[in-house]
Parts: sequence; C-alpha cells; structure tokens
Amino acid sequence: MTTISSNAAPSGIDSSYAWTRLAISVLLATIGGVGMWAVVVVLPAVQAEFGVDRAAASMPYTATMVGFAAGNVLVGRAIDRVGYWIPALVSSTALAAGFLLASLSSSILQFTFAQGLLIGLGTSAIFGPLIADISHWFNRRRGVAVAAAASGSYLAGTVWPAIIPPLMRAEGWRFTYLGIGIACLVTMVPLVLMLRRRAPVVVAGSPGTRLVQPIALSPAALQMLLVIAGLGCCVAMSMPQVHIVAYCMDLGYGVAHGADMLSMMMAAGVVSRLASGFVADRIGGVRTLLIGSVLQCLSLFFYIPFDGLASLYAVSLVFGLSQGGIVPCYAIIVREYMPAKEAGQRVGIVIMATIFGMAIGGWMSGWIYDLTGSYSAAFLNGIAWNLLNILAMVLVFWKARRSDAVAA
Repeated sequence: MTTISSNAAPSGIDSSYAWTRLAISVLLATIGGVGMWAVVVVLPAVQAEFGVDRAAASMPYTATMVGFAAGNVLVGRAIDRVGYWIPALVSSTALAAGFLLASLSSSILQFTFAQGLLIGLGTSAIFGPLIADISHWFNRRRGVAVAAAASGSYLAGTVWPAIIPPLMRAEGWRFTYLGIGIACLVTMVPLVLMLRRRAPVVVAGSPGTRLVQPIALSPAALQMLLVIAGLGCCVAMSMPQVHIVAYCMDLGYGVAHGADMLSMMMAAGVVSRLASGFVADRIGGVRTLLIGSVLQCLSLFFYIPFDGLASLYAVSLVFGLSQGGIVPCYAIIVREYMPAKEAGQRVGIVIMATIFGMAIGGWMSGWIYDLTGSYSAAFLNGIAWNLLNILAMVLVFWKARRSDAVAA
C-alpha cells in the first residue's frame, strides 16, 4: 500500500506492524475495560454499604457511562488532530486515579463523581478512539481488525468479573478498587507508549484503497440515524449487562452466579464480535448490524419466561452471541460511508450515543425495578428500544440499496 509518509511497507497499512499494533491495542483495551465492568460487580456491595435503593446504586454506573460517552467524542477529536498515544496516556492516568479516589469515597455521591469524571473519561480511550485509530491501519481486513479491537472491552468483561468477586470476599470492594487502580497505572502507561507511531496517510486511488461508498443520505442524516440506532440498541443491551448480577441475587442465586453469567456473556460477545468482523468484510457493516440487532431482540424475549439457574446461563450465552457484533459495526459503517479524516470524531459521536444508551438503560432498568418490584417490565422496555434500533437501520439499509440501484 502506498503512503505519503516515510514509513516503509513493513510499518504501513495491512503490515506486520499493523497486526502487532492490533495485538497491543486489544491487550490495552482488556486492561482498561475494567472501568466499565468493576462498578457492575461491586454494585450490591456499594448499595449495602451506603444504604441506598437500587436506582441510586445504579447512578455510579450511569455516571461512568456519561463520562465514557463524553470521552469518546473528546478523545476521538483529539486523535484526529494529534494521533492516539498522547490522549490515551492522559486517559490511562485518569482511569488509575479514578479507582484510587473511588476506593476512598465516603458517600455514594463521591463514589459517583469518581466513577464519572475520572473512570468514565479515562476508560474512553480504549474504545471508540482505539477503534478509529486501528481502522486506519487496515484495508483488506478492516472489519476483522475493528471487531478485534472492540473485543478488548468484552475480554475485560470476561476477565475482570471473574477476578473481582474473590478479591471482594477476601478484602472488600475498597481494597479491590485500590488494587485495580495500581494495576492500570503500571500496565497501561507502558502499553500506550508502544503506540506512539502515527497512522499512515493513504494516497487517494492507491491500489487496495477502499473508496467511500455512496448512500442517499447526507452525512448529517446518516450520523443522526446511526445515533438513534446506537441509542436504541444499547438501552436494550444494558438490561442484562448491568443488572444480571443483581437479578441473580433477587432470584436467590447469589453474586457469584451472576458474575459468572456476565463473564460468559462477555466471552460469547467476543466470539460474536470477531465473527461479525469476518461477516462485515463480506456483506458490509449495515447488513451485519441488522442481523445482530434482530438476534439481540429475540434473545431478550427469552429472559422473560426463563428464570431458572440453568436456563439463565443458557439465555445469557445466547444473548452474548447475539449482541456482541453490533457496536463495532457502527465504526465499520462510518468508515464505509464517511471520510477517513473524520473517523475519530464520527465514530466517537456514534459510540457516545451507544454509551448514553447503556447509561440511560442501566438507570432506567433500576428505576423500573423499584416501581414494579421485578425485572420483567425492564426486559419489555429493552425490547421496545431494540425495535427502534432495527427501524433506524432498516432505513439506512434502504437508502444504501437505493444508491446502489442508481449507481447501477
């Protein structure tokens, strides 16, 4: 691949360095992704210590997602201008500081601020901005690379919920948070420093370059539809992901089974994300996203009638396999239909919408639980939002097909 930089071929697009960079990025995301999952596992312990109801105990998670959402846009814009490593270094330091300060909090309000302002913002560098950065290093296998980079957050959701409960039982949630903060600082900073090389710039028309595809929508209209779709899918997605531990406690199965289900859900999500990358490289991001959205909606229905321990494990597995590939497809669609120079900001905006969906959905499910005394209505609420996602993506698919017909 020809570039206008001075990099030799081995350090350019689709090169061995690109795959090495992808491996480092996945490891970085797996470590830093703890910022999204630790609060889910410690939610019952925090609720008990501070003596608040389920909705109030869900607020730290919501604050984390709000900070995470804002960070995806801010860091995404920064990497479009100065490259990835400097914004990521600042974010990693903030993440570590957030865990250290949260471990010292004396109220739910202090804990919430630490989660939102530091942990949420700090975690943002390992998702949307990381995905946008890695997309510049691949052409032939961009879908696979983007899906693999996005899988880091799910690997985090697989690993950390298995590590945190034993530490909590032995030393409490405060010691656990302190240890996580130290671990993030000593591992993430060196990994970020290994990603200092700027992305290569592709010469227009070079062999193998992917052209921006036509679509019968303005960039603003496409962005808005992706935002609506992202919001809808993640309000739905948040119900099992945020509340599965608390749901298992309510059913009498305990925290450990809930954490195991969350880990299994995330492990299945990794498989789903990688598979979606291969599929997207063949049929495109829009079709792949639609498949995932429909399957997620169907799997949410299964949670309502099946609440036995074995059946919950099975449904959580099905849910993980259904929903894992949805979010990476938004980044793939942005790269398919929008200019590469806007990738960081465009991907950041869509990812922000997905995170707001997780944040709103996490709080909304707790609020519905407090009103009704069960999670059945919360699952139905998630299904309704999932249908909104499907409607928006059907419109994008129709507009893309329409442009293909005109071009033909």
